[in-house]
Amino acid sequence: MRCYFHLVNGHGFIPDETGLDVPDIEMAQHQALKAIQELRQEAGQTAEEWSGWRINVVDASGRVLLSLRLDTPLPREACHATLVDAASTT
Repeated sequence: MRCYFHLVNGHGFIPDETGLDVPDIEMAQHQALKAIQELRQEAGQTAEEWSGWRINVVDASGRVLLSLRLDTPLPREACHATLVDAASTT
């Protein structure tokens, strides 16, 4: 499945126009966590500097599959993914 990893906060939106093919939601979450780690390392930024930002993983139709806070502590087991119930997105 093709997933897109959009960065969002209350005042901004940075779209992922390329996306990435992943086999399942678990791999999408893994890739989102990897992206968070890379964003923090890119400029030596801390989790606090990303306060209020989220990475929303969406499918090709734009449906949010999961959402992760960028200020959430890493590693993976410390991150809180919010799996969005399909019924709540209608």
